[in-house]
Amino acid sequence: MIFEEQFIKGLYLINYNIFKDKRGAFSKFYSDEIFKKKNINFNIKQVNLSINPKKYTLRGFHYQNHKDSEFKIIQCLSGSIYNVVIDIRKNSPTYKKWKSFKLTNYKNISLLIPKGCANAWLTTKLNTTLLYLHSKNYMPEKELGIKYNDPAFKVKWPHKPNIISKKDLSYNDYK
Repeated sequence: MIFEEQFIKGLYLINYNIFKDKRGAFSKFYSDEIFKKKNINFNIKQVNLSINPKKYTLRGFHYQNHKDSEFKIIQCLSGSIYNVVIDIRKNSPTYKKWKSFKLTNYKNISLLIPKGCANAWLTTKLNTTLLYLHSKNYMPEKELGIKYNDPAFKVKWPHKPNIISKKDLSYNDYK
């Protein structure tokens, strides 16, 4: 596993070593030992699968309040997404800054999102499936969100969402 830290502290692209032979391919997806060596305390508490049949489906921005914030690892298993991470840690030098990534099923990479960051993504292909690992269990009473087009962040999406939940559209502007 090769960790590429981004300009937002604690945000990493993780590249995986792939071992191939006549049977196919194999890679180690997660190792607490490797994460501990990187001083990342990520204990898996919940694993989610997100299946999205339609192109331009948007999910997010989601996060849990700071006391209950969580690490996430996102891997695209099929299709592709345009993923955006916003740093909402008020004491961070990159507070209110965002970084985008294109995750696809043919690149053997995943995204490690640190605590205190909001995450959203837009599918860019049909039949996109994502695997999420979380360091905390989902707590609906602790969930917060930011509208995908909140003027405080000026996120540049590659396409306007065709499908978005009422909940994701209902968030107030970020202050």
